Amino acid sequence: MKRIPIFLFFITFISINTWAQNKFPSQIWHKGKIVATDGREYTGFVQYDLENNIVQLQRESIETFGASNVLQFEIYDEVYGGIRTFYSLPYALATDYQTPVLFEVLTQGDDVALLCREYVTTDNRSMGMYGPMMMNPMWGGPMMGGGHRLAFNFYFFKDGAIQKYSQKKKDLMDFFDDREDEVKLYMRKNRLAHDKRGDLLRITAYYNQIK
Repeated sequence: MKRIPIFLFFITFISINTWAQNKFPSQIWHKGKIVATDGREYTGFVQYDLENNIVQLQRESIETFGASNVLQFEIYDEVYGGIRTFYSLPYALATDYQTPVLFEVLTQGDDVALLCREYVTTDNRSMGMYGPMMMNPMWGGPMMGGGHRLAFNFYFFKDGAIQKYSQKKKDLMDFFDDREDEVKLYMRKNRLAHDKRGDLLRITAYYNQIK
């Protein structure tokens, strides 16, 4: 009889964990805060929608902020761990005119900052029943269950401008051209990929360090 509660607890834990891992970060309310353009700070539960460039705050009711009304916001991501910070920055996303756009800041230094915008896309590959639990799309492979996966567009802020990265290996060194040999050696030694979120973060941080 003593084994039943332990077994049930284990099954419940696995079920909750699987449910959480099958949720994308933008589908979850996170503890966080929003800094508005007027300087006021709002704390509560935060949910973001990068596709529509809005962020919502849940307190007594739900308030919606557009990118033009926000300086920055941050969340504590309990699913993938850690504090994530987003800024509203001028960028020509869908037109030739710059408008406020929400970007997540992955790492920044005096020379280069690495930004990204996540999105959900379809993927018909199967990972098996334990796949979603054993992958961390925020840092490693971006696979998720249910025929969808989390993907990213990456941007470098350099020389006062935001430049989109094609995620082609031959184009990466355009952002690190004055330290190309050192960055390439660092990537080889640490077996870093040119198109993974966590690896790009490490590469950019290393570049800022040696600069």
